[in-house]
Formats: sequence, structure tokens, C-alpha cells
Amino acid sequence: MKLVAVSAGLSSPSSTRLLADRLTASAAGKLPDGTGVEVVELRGLALDIAKHLVTGFPPPALGDALDAVTDADGLIAVTPVFNASYSGLFKSFFDLVDPDALTGTPVLLAATGGTARHSLVLDHALRPLFAHLRAPTVPTAVYAASEDWGSPGRDGGGATADLAARIDRAAGELAALMSARPARGTAAPGEGAGGNGLPDVVPFEQQLARLGG
Repeated sequence: MKLVAVSAGLSSPSSTRLLADRLTASAAGKLPDGTGVEVVELRGLALDIAKHLVTGFPPPALGDALDAVTDADGLIAVTPVFNASYSGLFKSFFDLVDPDALTGTPVLLAATGGTARHSLVLDHALRPLFAHLRAPTVPTAVYAASEDWGSPGRDGGGATADLAARIDRAAGELAALMSARPARGTAAPGEGAGGNGLPDVVPFEQQLARLGG
């Protein structure tokens, strides 16, 4: 299996990347040995994303990032909050992902912001985006405000006990969904031969022929 995290943090260091790393490490620890792990940092791809939007052709580094997301068996998507929604860089990247590429791919949603008042972004912005892409999202989404990091008494990674617990729970849900998915190219019971979570479409003429028989 392959686990991919997308981080849209703009600063360096970034609390968005820190949260992405914490979620990735927790999920990877719950997946089988040998699971591939990759983190896509959008900050360094900003110019490539703009070029692709204008020209329709991705530069090599961006092409590799898009391929990584397309080939993922599980995805962690983390964005900073701007104006009560995901960042423009985050949205621009996912605008370039093939609309069918994430069908059936489980996604863990996460966001960072200066105050807990922005936590609703997870449900009113991020979930609808990935619902449109037909990607199932895990029940627990993770929001980290500034107050969740960096004070005395936090765990080794600088997170409060509450944030660490939410990270662990969300990562466990993602790992469970990834482990339950059939291997690529195979179909689970009731699914089509493509193994994409959707049933085969039977042409209307064939349905009529079966009724006639």
C-alpha cells in the first residue's frame, strides 16, 4: 500500500507540515510493514501549479506529485485556513488532480489556523470538496489551532493531549479503511471489475435482453 500526505503550508517551518507529519507517522505506524509513505509539500510547487493552470502541462516535479496522489491507497490532506476556507494553493493543486483519480480513496482531512473558531472549515469546505471527488473521508477530522502547539507539558511533538488523541483516532480510522480496501485491479463483492468501489454498468440493451429471457 501507499500512503500520501499533501501539506499546503506556506511558511517554513509550518504548523501545517508539522500536523501532516504527525498524522502520517501515526497512520504509518498502524499500517503493515512495507507500506510506502510520501509527503507532498505544495509550497515548493506553487510556481509549477500556476504554470500548469495556464499551459495545461505539468512541470516534472508537479507531475510526480500528481502521480503520487493518483496512485495513493490513502490520502492525508492538510491545509491552513484562509478567509474561513482552504488555501488557494491547496484548492489549485486539487483542481489539477484528475476528477476520477480519488474515487474510493480514503482521505483524512486536517487543517490549521490561529484560532479554534475556524475549525468548521473541515465540514463546510473540505468535506464537500472531497465528496465532489467521490473520495470517502474518515469520520474524525483534525483541526489544530495555535494554542494546540508548543507550550510546556505537551507531548514530545509539541501537541496537547487532546490534539494527540485526535491525531491517533483519525490515523487509526484511515489505516482501517486502507487495510479494508481490495488490492488495485481487483474487485470486492458487489463492485465492478475495476475495483474502484462502483458496480459495473450494464448496458440498457443487455438489461432488456435479460428481462426478455
